[in-house]
Amino acid sequence: MALFGRMVSAGSRFANRRGIYLGRRSTTVHVRVYRWSRGRIGGRVPGWRGGRILLLDHVGARSGVRRTSPLMYVEADGVLAVAASKAGEPEHPAWLHNLLAHPDTVVEVGGAVRPVHARVATADERERWWPRFVAAMPDFAFYQERAAGRLIPVVLLEPQ
Repeated sequence: MALFGRMVSAGSRFANRRGIYLGRRSTTVHVRVYRWSRGRIGGRVPGWRGGRILLLDHVGARSGVRRTSPLMYVEADGVLAVAASKAGEPEHPAWLHNLLAHPDTVVEVGGAVRPVHARVATADERERWWPRFVAAMPDFAFYQERAAGRLIPVVLLEPQ
């Protein structure tokens, strides 16, 4: 398991360093397969037992278009947390801007749909949550290093 996880991470880092992005097509396929299988396929990061994936619905801040993003998450005390890493790119992912504009949304975890309210973690909260991301998937340490000065926000998805 650990060897497979390291291989997945190495492939991801190789792509990230070269600016390779699979784009919306891969996201669309991921979302469809996840929903079809109720998270049994596409609900985990291959090779990382702690790498669980949820589907986050969000509404475009300017466009108003509804979108869904598969994101790695960690959970504690009924709160889900996602990191706006964008694999260490210098700018925040679009879904973060969308959540700031429309914080009340839903997530799918496996086959369960949960209404949530999204908010960016405070500095103290981020300090408590960030090690959980790195423990679940060590690539998050690489993403923070690669972000070149951008502090990757942690978004808390609290039950409504």
